[in-house]
Amino acid sequence: MNVDMQGGRSQGRATEYRFAFAGLRHSHIFSLIERVSAHPACQIVAAWEADDTARAAAERVCGLPFEYSDFDTLLSESGCNVVAIGDTYARRGALAIRALKAGCHVIADKPLCTSLEELGEISSLARAGGLSVGCMLDLTEAPAIRGLREIIRDGKIGSVQTVTILAQHPLLYGQRAGWYFAGDQHGGTVNDIGVHVFDLLPWLTGSAWERMISVREWNAKAKEAPHFCDCAQMYGTLENGVSCFADLSYLAPDRCGYSLAQYWRLTVHGTSGMAEASYGAKTLSLATDSDEEIQRVALTEIPASGRNYLQNFLDEISAKDQTCEGALSTEDILKTTRLVLQAQQIASEKNEDSHS
Repeated sequence: MNVDMQGGRSQGRATEYRFAFAGLRHSHIFSLIERVSAHPACQIVAAWEADDTARAAAERVCGLPFEYSDFDTLLSESGCNVVAIGDTYARRGALAIRALKAGCHVIADKPLCTSLEELGEISSLARAGGLSVGCMLDLTEAPAIRGLREIIRDGKIGSVQTVTILAQHPLLYGQRAGWYFAGDQHGGTVNDIGVHVFDLLPWLTGSAWERMISVREWNAKAKEAPHFCDCAQMYGTLENGVSCFADLSYLAPDRCGYSLAQYWRLTVHGTSGMAEASYGAKTLSLATDSDEEIQRVALTEIPASGRNYLQNFLDEISAKDQTCEGALSTEDILKTTRLVLQAQQIASEKNEDSHS
């Protein structure tokens, strides 16, 4: 990856969206750099990273020159109108607030922030300033997940009754960034991984989240960091009565964890059948009451989704009609973030009570 900061792909013409990147502490942010640098209406005008080691690594990976020594100078002098944030989880909320106060739209890697107080200020600033807030919620863009949604929405398994989500991740202790385990920079596994669940479920089923019944975090594998809860599970219901369980743990094997089916495997049971999809899979599983054996459904003809976190964000900024059903909006992201932070708060309070 190599980005021309002075013009990107937009030299010789005005650019509608001028991006500044603030914080590159998680590798997810590099995929946003790729999307932005490839977008004909976008230009990367600035980058800033406070950590010397992370800044040097980012320069090697993507070729971004970091011309600003502090974030406030970047906001006031770079000419950006969008700030993209990929700092440690606990620092993202404060950066988003400063960017919104400067009149910039904000898009962040997930999670957007780690406290309900930060989210409240982000929400107030965005609404008062008519500013958009985006988030890199890309799980719903995966072909297998889109295909599962089509099966559900077509009624092929009847009325959905249960959704089981396995989101096992490899811990990679010693390889994953050290700030994950630094005590106050991660903000919780429910918030880290579970944000995808709260985003996914209404889009998948057509029903909003209703209530949390149970949520738990605990430390199991990361013994070197006993405060880090590497296991998490939650259980709740949607407004239409669908029961949902999610395992959000870091228990997948280190070397092959991302290639296993349990890395984002969704199993959905309805009144007349079941369907299952795994992230990255080439086929879906479908079995109805009339089937004698399980069907393997190819993904070759899955229709394009209206979900594209970057394009949805840009369309909202430019006030284009978001005619694509299911497109992400600022209000969707703020609601999803509030739900996952409330779940995280319950889990964290339970842990505090158990240690008191």
